[in-house]
Amino acid sequence: MADWKALCHPDILIVLAYWEGKRRGRHMPSRDDIDPTELVKFLPYISIIDVVLDARRFVYRLVGTMEVEVRGYDPTGKSIADGYFASSAEAAMANYQRICDSRAPFYENDAFQVVDRWINEANLFLPLSDDGETVNKIMVFSINRDLYQR
Repeated sequence: MADWKALCHPDILIVLAYWEGKRRGRHMPSRDDIDPTELVKFLPYISIIDVVLDARRFVYRLVGTMEVEVRGYDPTGKSIADGYFASSAEAAMANYQRICDSRAPFYENDAFQVVDRWINEANLFLPLSDDGETVNKIMVFSINRDLYQR
């Protein structure tokens, strides 16, 4: 596969560089290192997911306004299994688990059908950690396009 950084939307690289700058030599930054005032342009496309130690596993803490608009509903407070926006709940859960296991950014370009339309989605998954080792939150920056809109 070609290097995704050469093919992705330029805003993906900006958000990745921001996250990398906040690491300060650690595996990953903490949520407290992320300053929303430094990401104003991107906030509508950002979601924060809590990694929890119960059967829900991953829970939407915050969902950007453009994410809510493209979904047609706000999944804040729901588990990923109940509020996913992907080809399947299993695929969504696997992506989040991958971030917890690797403790590294992950880029995905995904096309899938939701009810009456096709979505093309580019996602950048970024791990966050309070202790610098264990992922306890995941920040996701998404660029979505309804393939029926021109």
